[in-house]
Amino acid sequence: MLNVPSQSFPGPSSQQRVSSGGRSKVPLKQGRSLMDWIRLTKSGKDLTGLKGRLIEVTEEELKKHNKKDDCWICIRGFVYNVSPYMEYHPGGEEELMSAAGSDGTDLFDQVHRWVNYESMLKECLVGRMAIKPAFPKDYHEEKRLLNGMLPKSQVTDPLAKEGPSSPSYDWFQTDALVTIVIYTKQKDINLDSVIADHRDNSFRAETVIKDYSYLIHIALSHEIQEDFSVRVVENVGKIEIVLKKKENTSWKCLGHPLENHNSLIPKKDTGLYYRKCQLISKEDVTHDTKLFCLMLPPSTHLQVPTGLHVYFKLTITGTEIVKPYTPVSDSLFSEFKEPVLPNNKYIYFLIKIYPAGLFTPELDHLQIGDYVSVSNPEGNFKISQFQDLEDLFLLAAGTGFTPMVKVLSYALTNIPSLRKVKLMFFNKTEDDIIWRSQLEKLAFKDKRFDVEFVLSVPTSEWNGKRGYISPALLSEFLKRSLDTSKFLICICGPMPFTEQGMKLLHDLNFSKDEIHSFTA
Repeated sequence: MLNVPSQSFPGPSSQQRVSSGGRSKVPLKQGRSLMDWIRLTKSGKDLTGLKGRLIEVTEEELKKHNKKDDCWICIRGFVYNVSPYMEYHPGGEEELMSAAGSDGTDLFDQVHRWVNYESMLKECLVGRMAIKPAFPKDYHEEKRLLNGMLPKSQVTDPLAKEGPSSPSYDWFQTDALVTIVIYTKQKDINLDSVIADHRDNSFRAETVIKDYSYLIHIALSHEIQEDFSVRVVENVGKIEIVLKKKENTSWKCLGHPLENHNSLIPKKDTGLYYRKCQLISKEDVTHDTKLFCLMLPPSTHLQVPTGLHVYFKLTITGTEIVKPYTPVSDSLFSEFKEPVLPNNKYIYFLIKIYPAGLFTPELDHLQIGDYVSVSNPEGNFKISQFQDLEDLFLLAAGTGFTPMVKVLSYALTNIPSLRKVKLMFFNKTEDDIIWRSQLEKLAFKDKRFDVEFVLSVPTSEWNGKRGYISPALLSEFLKRSLDTSKFLICICGPMPFTEQGMKLLHDLNFSKDEIHSFTA
């Protein structure tokens, strides 16, 4: 019998915010929105053409279904009839047809790994590919009990051999504690590099090492308390995760290995992992933007690095929908505020509510104490781009301001060579400007920082800059403190803004290495 993929299975991983131009969307016909697609999947209509049957599909059979009105695509071993979805696909029919009658996994990963296709295409599932993937040679060997010996990690992708040295781990115990030690063999490891979760007696610790992910994933042999601690010895790249035993008994082994345990694989090939975070507060920032505060569970260690984002997952009318959001601090002056809870347990998000949207109204309807699923951090912003930086230019439109919050804070706090940070912030009206008073106060407080507001629909009383992103505005704005100074330009906003901005920057002869685009 075929196993239908679980609707709650975490969607594959993502780097939706990438460092160069985004994916173009195709205008959809009226009645072909995401909500219209969800309604169609709930209508009971046979979207596979198989009258509810699930079949095993051979490669030869898959190749036959390669036309617009008969289009099957394989994603991760499961075959879907995507013909009914053609007119609803934001990327257009051509994008789907490029994988017609074949395995579209690689194409899917390149374009939007973050999409939860299992849920979106559940009613289009034809069946499973007849050819099952082979297990690695050492798969059965790794099924042995973990006994504390230093195991050799699996390199599950041949390309990983070109990556960092393979990490390893060990463990030891006292009467009350169990300590898992991960030896990364890298010096640039910090607390941001480690994401750890304890759930239902399984323990999962992912360490991000450059562009790779090293995973410890164990069904523990004994129960532990909910909270644990993570320490990093940065100069030697050693990570210590200290677990508290529920009972002071001696463990004969750490536990049993679970999926992908002790593996080192490219980060782009890892799956998204979610945990439920509790809504602690939400407060108005502008007429349509709110600051949401979520609290991580005590059984999670997660610190989102500067420039990266996470995904929210909500179930809306029976379908899982995910959206990317970039964490911010609770204020541009957080260091002056006394936190109610430890800072590393809070995550803040500035979110614009679209009344006619599908996702944000649902998010806004959440009550204090409700939960939302939050993924591991994603993205490819590298903090190493800040090394020896002298000038930093930030171009933001609307809620494209959100990744700039932590970028701005990090730059002013941690870059000794920094001379100047300039933010050009585009909005429609004065009422749309997020944290205007805080930005003006920061510019007054720190003479290295300057902010310029540009409005496209200003009132007659507005004395600032007007219009849209343009060569004239950019030429005046992008003046370095010295002709030889090292600089970086960061840009984020709605897709048309970012695409136009990238084009103008290239026309002004700025190179790709001098620009980082946070592209949704």
